[in-house]
Amino acid sequence: MSAPQSIAADAATPYSFKREMLAALPGLRAFAVSLARRHDRADDLVQETVMKAWGKQESFQPGTNMRAWLFTILRNEFYSQMRRKGRELPDPDGVFAGNLATHPEQYGKLDMADFKAALDTLPDDQREAIILIGASGFAYEEAAEIAGVAVGTIKSRVNRARNRLRELLGIEGEGDYGPDSTSAPLVNKGSAGM
Repeated sequence: MSAPQSIAADAATPYSFKREMLAALPGLRAFAVSLARRHDRADDLVQETVMKAWGKQESFQPGTNMRAWLFTILRNEFYSQMRRKGRELPDPDGVFAGNLATHPEQYGKLDMADFKAALDTLPDDQREAIILIGASGFAYEEAAEIAGVAVGTIKSRVNRARNRLRELLGIEGEGDYGPDSTSAPLVNKGSAGM
């Protein structure tokens, strides 16, 4: 008698997963539209997300936040597609390639190392909040649900984290972001004539 019960339980598991995944689709599609800004691309993103989630459903921990898991898959897929698309610029005559200039890579690596070091000094609750909002793209309400705190608490933590990072990194204004004054004219040479 235990064999039929276990088969029934195993058969019910995918349907529970499917039901929970289907319930998240409207929010997932809205998020996809906000990222892709085109409904056809958003639909493709959602479809790709559902396919990846279905294929990796054994890695999903029942009882955890399915919505957050799906949003993470969708977000990662979107940025993967953007990176691929960025490498696929049609430029048969080499006109665009001839005008490209980039901020020297070593500065970005140094800036990132400084940022990581500053981020590591934040208290755990502030670091978690700023990563959920700033890096993971969750709304304050979603981040509050994930962290198990009130929305106001998340907003406060993010605000304190941003102020502390600004202080640690010596950021006083927008001029402290991007290329420095020496390399800015080189990076922007192609856009000056446009």
